[in-house]
Amino acid sequence: MLVGAAALLMLTGGVGMAHGTVDGLDGTPGPDGAGHAGHAAHSPGKASAPGEGSGAAGEGSGTAGDASGAAGEAGMVGGASRSGGLWMRVDGVFSPPGSFVPSDALTYDTRLVPAAARIEVTQYADRTTTRVSTRLRGLVPDRAYGMHVHTSPCAADPASAGPHYQHRTSATADPVNEVWLDFRTDGNGDGTAEARHDWGFRDGGARSVIVHDVQGGAGKRVACFTVPFSA
Repeated sequence: MLVGAAALLMLTGGVGMAHGTVDGLDGTPGPDGAGHAGHAAHSPGKASAPGEGSGAAGEGSGTAGDASGAAGEAGMVGGASRSGGLWMRVDGVFSPPGSFVPSDALTYDTRLVPAAARIEVTQYADRTTTRVSTRLRGLVPDRAYGMHVHTSPCAADPASAGPHYQHRTSATADPVNEVWLDFRTDGNGDGTAEARHDWGFRDGGARSVIVHDVQGGAGKRVACFTVPFSA
């Protein structure tokens, strides 16, 4: 019985989370001896270590999904630097709402965002800068997508993620007042994007990213990823 249960967990994956403190954004362990494993919501997921791989300056981001295993598995790592900056990286595997294995990454259109496609979102914030970057893998090759930070977590209804997060409430959508992460995939269906601002998120005000079928300020919501952005 125990062997069978263990095998089932290995096949289905789960959701995992870890956190830690780092001395610098290159992943060097901080004074407290680096991070420690957090509690898993389901079976433990494999979270990538701080500083793993390469990416935007300071983030140490790996390829989207490198920290993920079976469909539905997700992980988070993060920490603080002595300079006062904070960073966070979270990754997930897309699955349709109501799938057997729960996921914080939901696809509403599997033609454009196939199940098992992967996403990684990284945030770096200090006293003067907020930088959000994303990497995706397994989408439609050579295609343009839109992406924005939204105000609420993902749910089965795409509208549940709320409107775009705005630094100042505005009647118009623009990349100066919002976080736009539009990207175009390469021949393998992989894409990256980054946005930088001189303002930070309000506490609890930014909770997800939405992938749209077109670039710009609007478009059909084809996928959503719940992200615990820091203020």
